[in-house]
Amino acid sequence: MEKKLYVGNLPYSVTDESLKDLFSEAGEVASASIIIDKFSKRSKGFGFVEMSTEEGAQKAKDAFNGKEHEGRKLIVDEARPMKENNFRGE
Repeated sequence: MEKKLYVGNLPYSVTDESLKDLFSEAGEVASASIIIDKFSKRSKGFGFVEMSTEEGAQKAKDAFNGKEHEGRKLIVDEARPMKENNFRGE
């Protein structure tokens, strides 16, 4: 079963492909995506990596959480479900 990880404090130079390459050191990566600001088209400094197995996800979390990458300490944790936004206050 795939496990999705949140990766924060990423350098703005990191791409989907470089993030996938980095996390592949811990196991098979199903997908990796950097979140891009829709107005500036620049990275928001965080993204998500989907590892193919629970074991790979735990290994990646242990290996990369707090690890320095291009001068920034990464934050790696299990991704939480997105909350539904309620803009109308209903």
